[in-house]
Amino acid sequence: MSMHGGGGGGMRSMRRDRTILEHRIKKGTLPRMLKFATQYRTMLIIFLTAVVLDAIVSSISPLILREIIDKGIYGHHHLSHREHLIIGLSLLTAGLAIFEALLSLAQRRISAVIGEGLIYDLRAKVFGHIQEMPIAFFSRTQTGALISRLNNDVIGAQQAFTDLFSNVVGNVILTAIVIGTMFVLSWQVTIVALILVPIFLIPARRVGRKLGTLFQRGMELNAEMNMVMTERFNVSGAMLVKLFGRPQDELSYFEGRAGQVRDIGIRQSTYQRFFFIALSLTASLATAFAYGFGGVAAVRGTLMVGTVVALTLYLARLYGPLTALSNLNIDYMSAMVSFERLFEVLDLKPMIQESPHAVVIPDGPADLIFDHVDFSYPGAEEVSLASLEAVARLDDTPRTDVLHDVSFRVAPGTVTALVGHSGAGKTTLSMLVSRLYDADRGSVTINGIDVREATTASLNAMVGVVTQDPHLFHDTLRANLIFAKPEATDEEIAVALRSAQIWDLVASLPLGLATVVGERGYRLSGGEKQRVALARLLLKAPRLVVLDEATAHLDAESEAAVQRALDETMSTRTSLVIAHRLSTIRNADQILVVENGAIIQRGSHAELFIEGGVYRDLYETQFAGQEH
Repeated sequence: MSMHGGGGGGMRSMRRDRTILEHRIKKGTLPRMLKFATQYRTMLIIFLTAVVLDAIVSSISPLILREIIDKGIYGHHHLSHREHLIIGLSLLTAGLAIFEALLSLAQRRISAVIGEGLIYDLRAKVFGHIQEMPIAFFSRTQTGALISRLNNDVIGAQQAFTDLFSNVVGNVILTAIVIGTMFVLSWQVTIVALILVPIFLIPARRVGRKLGTLFQRGMELNAEMNMVMTERFNVSGAMLVKLFGRPQDELSYFEGRAGQVRDIGIRQSTYQRFFFIALSLTASLATAFAYGFGGVAAVRGTLMVGTVVALTLYLARLYGPLTALSNLNIDYMSAMVSFERLFEVLDLKPMIQESPHAVVIPDGPADLIFDHVDFSYPGAEEVSLASLEAVARLDDTPRTDVLHDVSFRVAPGTVTALVGHSGAGKTTLSMLVSRLYDADRGSVTINGIDVREATTASLNAMVGVVTQDPHLFHDTLRANLIFAKPEATDEEIAVALRSAQIWDLVASLPLGLATVVGERGYRLSGGEKQRVALARLLLKAPRLVVLDEATAHLDAESEAAVQRALDETMSTRTSLVIAHRLSTIRNADQILVVENGAIIQRGSHAELFIEGGVYRDLYETQFAGQEH
C-alpha cells in the first residue's frame, strides 16, 4: 500500500442587518414556512400556553412581595396574623418559583423538540433535494455555499421561527400585564417610566443597526476564512501549497482574513456592551425615579412601601420585552429571509428526473444505441443560483452544441473504444449513458429503453462507470467497496478484489478491509485506487461498463495491473471505453473517432489505420510509441 506524504430575543434581533427590512419577501413564503410547522401544531399550542403562563406567573411575584411588606411587615393586624400571612405568602412565592422553574424547563424542552425537529426536517428535505440535482449543478456551485444553506440558514430559520413565536406572545402578554399593573399601582411612575423608553430605544435601535451590519460582515468574513481552510486543509490543497513553496504566503493570506474577523469581533463586543450599558442605565434612572418619587410618597403616606418596591421590580421587567417587541419586524423579516433562502434551493428543479411512467430496463447483456444524438451543456440559469456561485448574476453565455448527430451501437458483449483529441466530446458521450446529462435531441437506449424513460434503479444497476480519477470516501476499504452493494458478503468482496488484481495487497495490510484509505483515497497509490474502484464496480456487477481513461497517468507497473483488471472487467460485459492505451484499441471490436462532437471515423484498428485521416494521426502521435 503506497503512502503519499502527509497522508435572548432582544439581543438576537440586534444581530440582524437593518437592510433586511428593505428586502422584498417572495409571495407565498409565509404559508410555506407555516406548513413546515403544521406537524408540530399540538406542541406549538402547548409551548405558547406555557409561554403565556410563564409571563403571568413572573408578573405575580412583585404583587406578593407588596403584600408581604404592606400587610405583613407594616400591617395593622395582630402579630400572629401577620406572621402567618408572611409565612403563607413566602411559601406561595417559593411555590410559584418552583412552578416557574418547571415551566421554564418544559418550555425549553418543547422549544428544543420543535426547533431541532424543524432543523431535521429542513436539512433532510434540502439535502435530499440537492442529491437529486444534476452533475452540472455541482460543477458550478460552491461547496461552502451549499453547506452554509444546510447549516447557517437552517439554524437561522429555526431560531427565528421559535423565537418569533415566544417573543411575540410572551413579551406582549408580559408587557401588557406589567404596564397595566403599574398603572393601577401608580399612574405617575408608569408615565415617567414610559417616557424614558424612547430615550433608551432610539440609541438602542441605532446600535442594533450597526451591530447588524457588523454581524453580517463578520459572517461573510467567517465564511471566507472557512473556505480558505477547507481548500487548504484537504490533501490536494495542502500538497499544492507545499509543492509551490507558498506556506508563508498562505499564512499571511489567512491572517488577513482572521484579522478582519478579530477587528469586527472587537467592534461587536464594544457595541454590545454599549447596548447593555444603555439598558442598565435607563433601568437605573427609572428605578431611581421610582424610589425617589415613591419614597417621598411613602413618607407622606400617599403610597405604600410595598407598592414602591413592586413598582421597581416591574420596571426591571419592562424594558427587555419592550426592546424585543420594538425589533419584531426585524425578527419577522429574518425568519422570512432564512426560509426564503432555503426555498430558493428547493425551488430549483432538477433537470434529471425519473419519468412518472418510467419502466425497468430488461435484464440481460446490454445493447447500447446512440440514435442521432445532439447535446449542449445547460446554461447557468437552468441548473444553478447566483447566490450559490457567489456571483452577482449568473453567466448568460448562450448554449452551444457539444455533440452533433451522433449515432452508433455497442452490441452486447463487445468493446467500443472512443478516441479523439482532448475536448472532442468523448467524456460527454459517456456521461449520457449513465444519465448524468440528458440528450437534447435523439436518444440513448439500453436494451431498447430510452434512458430518460428508464427507472433510476434499473439504470444504475445496468451501468457501471470508472473515471480517470475515481473518488473514494475517507473511510475503510470495506465501506468504500460495499457502497456499490451494501449487502455484499466477505466472499463476494474477496472475489471482486481478486478480479481487480488487488486482493494480495489488501490481504497483506494489518487491518485488511478495515484499513482507512484517507481523504479521496490519498493513502493509496494511483494504481491501487483505480483497482479498488474497479473492485467496487465488479461488486456492483453491471451489464454495461463505461471506462473513462481508467489507466491514464499511471506508471507502467500500476497500468499493467489495472489493465489486467480491466480485461477481467470487460471480458463478459458490454463496454464503452475512452481509450488511452494501444492494447485497448487493438482489442476493441469497434473504434469511434470523435472530433468536434461528431463521429468522423469508425471501424477496427486495422481498418482505420489503412484508412488514414485523423485516426492515423492520433495513432502515430499518441499510441505508436507504446509498441516499444
